[in-house]
Amino acid sequence: MIIQPKGPSPHRLRGQAAGQQMLVQQWQGRGTRRPRRASPLRTRCGRREAVRRAVLDAAARLVAGHGVSGVTMSAIAQSAGIGRATLYKYFPDVESILVAWHERQVESHLAELMNVKDRFEGAWEQLEAVLHAYAFLSRSGHDHGDAVVARLHQGGHRGQTRESLQTFLAELVRNGAAGGVFRTDVAPAELAAFCLHALGAATEFSTHKAVLRLVKVTLDALRPTRPSNV
Repeated sequence: MIIQPKGPSPHRLRGQAAGQQMLVQQWQGRGTRRPRRASPLRTRCGRREAVRRAVLDAAARLVAGHGVSGVTMSAIAQSAGIGRATLYKYFPDVESILVAWHERQVESHLAELMNVKDRFEGAWEQLEAVLHAYAFLSRSGHDHGDAVVARLHQGGHRGQTRESLQTFLAELVRNGAAGGVFRTDVAPAELAAFCLHALGAATEFSTHKAVLRLVKVTLDALRPTRPSNV
């Protein structure tokens, strides 16, 4: 009589199979992470930025449609789709909203001017392209931007972004002056301020050619001075 060795019971086999399947699933799941939930802080920051952007966009629309004098906190809140109480949590008054909107505009212009500068080589070519771009950017926003700037100047506001723009131009002038392209008898910061003020007149011109002439006159003022024949 041959005695067959007794194998594992069906129950034990099922247990082993389940254990092996679990090991396989665990191995396949290695290196994968569950999606993280957005932290409450990040969610609040995103919402704050969205509300702030909506407020500044609403202010720009109201200034364009009704002028600076027609902008009120109630109108901004209604246009932005938020309550007045919420608006006052972000800005104390209309003046602070106009300041933030103007800073955003100048910051956007500065980024665009930097991109323009990187597309050219040579100090004269870079500054010429940047001044052309700045003149037309200023002219394109003259419908309501100049009124906002005038009101801010009355309040003594001078934003850091505006100063960054002047510093950017001064650096271009400084590089050109070092190579003999621009005059050296006037400080680069003063020449940069001159360029900004001179090209502010572009908002008064209605033709493309007039703006181009203004840029040319401004650039000519930066040429090196010739020694007088005495």
